[in-house]
Amino acid sequence: MQEPLVAVKRGPYTESVHHGHIAVTDASGRLLYSVGDPRRVTFTRSALKPVQALPLVQSGAAERYLMTDRELALCCGSHNGEDIHVHAVRGILHRLGLGEEKLQCGAHLPYDVQSSHDLLRSGGHACTVHNNCSGKHAGMLALAKFLQSDTGTYHLPDHPVQRMIAGALCEVTGLPEDQLITAVDGCGVPTYGMPLDRLALIYARLARPESMESSNRLQQSLSRIAGAMTSHPEMVAGRDVLCTDLMRVSGGEVVAKAGAEGVYGIGLVKEGLGIAVKIEDGQARAAYPAAVETLHQLGFLNEERRQKLIGYHQPAVTNRLNDIVGAIEPVFQLRNRKSAM
Repeated sequence: MQEPLVAVKRGPYTESVHHGHIAVTDASGRLLYSVGDPRRVTFTRSALKPVQALPLVQSGAAERYLMTDRELALCCGSHNGEDIHVHAVRGILHRLGLGEEKLQCGAHLPYDVQSSHDLLRSGGHACTVHNNCSGKHAGMLALAKFLQSDTGTYHLPDHPVQRMIAGALCEVTGLPEDQLITAVDGCGVPTYGMPLDRLALIYARLARPESMESSNRLQQSLSRIAGAMTSHPEMVAGRDVLCTDLMRVSGGEVVAKAGAEGVYGIGLVKEGLGIAVKIEDGQARAAYPAAVETLHQLGFLNEERRQKLIGYHQPAVTNRLNDIVGAIEPVFQLRNRKSAM
């Protein structure tokens, strides 16, 4: 049931097409709009990070270790490895009394090209703190220490930290744990597969925490996480990344987080809606235009906002001389599911 979402044009000609799926729900889980299969089972990847940070706040660990909203946004992010990100991760670890070797995420050079060049020119090398998931892992270490559990194995599925995350995920989505599909993410912690509309529901509930009537503590934790991300979007990603630029342009009206393999999650705060995008071939170059076009079709982006995001909405295709020779363009239309109810 996958459908064409984004076309890559060279001149006026379509050179390739990215297929995929989109689901838009409200905070009750009601499917409002879709393209393709809104129930397509999807690994959430890094789009799950706001939920992975929930036990950190719910447990009291974030408060115990004096974590600021800026640091909490980093725990929910896939950062660029810029100086502001690296210093923040090291600050959390210092407060915990733990060394960088405790991070079980692996090492890679900063995603930000300038930061990577600066690191190598200074004689430095890739460390775990440069990993785009090091903020999330620092948050998990804080929770492990708060629980007085082993800080060396916090990334393993049976560790209390990961069990609490699975429980939080089930509470937010309403899915029983035996319906979650579990695998290992790129940074070594568990990742979960679920129907795409359940990922949209997560973002609808981030946008409207009061919809979670079962627990005031959960409402408060969702609200703090969403507020941290929208107040400090630079910590969620960084320079020239859609998550950061979208939240900046929206002025706090959107909470957004990308995931690997063409996954994207967005919550519309005023509307109480959640959006989930999955590109079948896993390409971010298609996920970004699809996500922005969904916002445009929902009437969220006025022309001023759209123009500020045009490089993500309709990215240019360039040649080696940096001449514009084509464009990447959304080609789908959201299907209104409300009329079918």
